[in-house]
Amino acid sequence: MKITITQPLAIHELGDRQNQEDSVYPEQSAATTGDKLFMVCDGMGGHDHGEVASQLVCGTLPRYLKENWTGGILPDDLLHDAIDEVFRQINKYDDGSLRQMGTTLTLLCLHQGGATMAHIGDSRIYHIRPSEHRILYKSRDHSLVYDLFIAGEITQEEMGSYGKKNVITRAIMPGMDRQPRLDIAHSTDLLPGDCFLLCSDGMLEQMTDKQLTELLSARLTKEALRQNLTDATRDSHDNHSAWLIEIKSVDREEYDEKLQHNENTVRCNAILLEQQKQKKQSLWQRIKKAIV
Repeated sequence: MKITITQPLAIHELGDRQNQEDSVYPEQSAATTGDKLFMVCDGMGGHDHGEVASQLVCGTLPRYLKENWTGGILPDDLLHDAIDEVFRQINKYDDGSLRQMGTTLTLLCLHQGGATMAHIGDSRIYHIRPSEHRILYKSRDHSLVYDLFIAGEITQEEMGSYGKKNVITRAIMPGMDRQPRLDIAHSTDLLPGDCFLLCSDGMLEQMTDKQLTELLSARLTKEALRQNLTDATRDSHDNHSAWLIEIKSVDREEYDEKLQHNENTVRCNAILLEQQKQKKQSLWQRIKKAIV
């Protein structure tokens, strides 16, 4: 499978913060249509600490893949090895004073096997099909508020104002006793016009999935789309960064049907989790009506 993309579109804004703790790869001004690896990392830990962590991940992981990946299909094992190297590097900063330093990770790699999406934390990856106005994949947030939502403890409307909104359950941090798992999804269901959005949670403060899908489904120039995304996130308080990657063409080969594809079944797909939750709620409502 040969995948080509249009010119990548980046957003990298401060919000109301005084320093930028988000990091992106490649650098915003250096991205080209030949790039295959994209990352967004949302640092945490206050001034200097968060940006150190996010920059370290955006430097270490691409370098490790460049040194150890020979091309072709990206193996999951190599991606896990790259994360191990990231933790080895960030642990060098563990002198006791930076225990609150950390970062999320979202990653997209386009290769001969299709698209590999991976994440740790509450920054998100979307696979959106504008031609059908729908989201095929949305990474599940590794956060307390999302776990409570899926468990039915709070509603979707309550998620935005929940008191422990920023408590994340997985992150890349130094000195961790147990290294958090990297969630990985694969897609071979790729069509020209499909979009991948990688974004820190600050991008989503003022925007719902429906609004995001409608915005990306509008037939706009890249500059108009950038302006609309920037306008939609203008009131976001947090740093907000994103990569928008649009598929230009997909040339398939005979063996492609044997490639791994699990984006519509993998447990880290929030679309699947939320559909299952809705079905359970609907079933419970029918049971309660039948009892009454």
